[in-house]
Amino acid sequence: MNSVLALKLFLVPSLIYAVTLAGRRWGPAVAGWLSAFPIVAGPILLAISLEQGAGFAATAAEGTLMAVFAMIAFSLVYAWSSGWMGVAGAMPVALGAWALAVAGLQSVRLPLPFAALAVVAALLAAPRLFPPRSSAPAAIGAAQVARRGGDLPWRMLAGAVLVMSVSAAAAGLGPRLSGFFAMFPVMGTVLVGFTHVQAGRDSAVQLLRGTMLGYFAFAAFCVAIALLLRAQAVAVSFFCAFVFALTIQLLAKAASSRRQAT
Repeated sequence: MNSVLALKLFLVPSLIYAVTLAGRRWGPAVAGWLSAFPIVAGPILLAISLEQGAGFAATAAEGTLMAVFAMIAFSLVYAWSSGWMGVAGAMPVALGAWALAVAGLQSVRLPLPFAALAVVAALLAAPRLFPPRSSAPAAIGAAQVARRGGDLPWRMLAGAVLVMSVSAAAAGLGPRLSGFFAMFPVMGTVLVGFTHVQAGRDSAVQLLRGTMLGYFAFAAFCVAIALLLRAQAVAVSFFCAFVFALTIQLLAKAASSRRQAT
């Protein structure tokens, strides 16, 4: 088994496992914040860079940055439609919203700095567009979920299948569309669906709301990859992008905690 195949098969499922346990320990909002970190798109972009070349992956990262808009559409549509459609109805509707957003974004070409600013503005506005929280039996639901472990293999398998599919299709999709599909809502489909079924809609919406905070780091990662891969080695680029994203992740969390405390 080569290293790229091992990356696809083991890294993302392991990260899904870790985020799931974190959500069961600290709640769905924390799971959402963690899941928005580039734990799926990062490995996909790394696999693409190793298989298709650094220039291809740098262009793909620009598409991945723009795909944050599609993820916002997915999250908001699921949050609202799940109130009356349930998981089985809301998930395909949300995935359809993601696909429509990607189709529309294909014709949008912004210079990288303007794309980054537009994504940041959208992420600042998005939390205000979610449905209001209901009363809080979500904590009870989370405690019930913590006692269930049988779903973890299914979550991990779903993550591995989605990552394999997206990265395998990259060459045929081209760099920009590959970047969009690197942002396919793997974590959203897997984590939100299971969370909704096991802990209720409110927990699922909290998880999605938490991802909005985490996507600031995701955007930082994409910008760094798009810039660095054109000038640095793959390993250096991904290491620096990871450190930059982690710094933004921690700063965003600290700022959010200060706002909640005041």
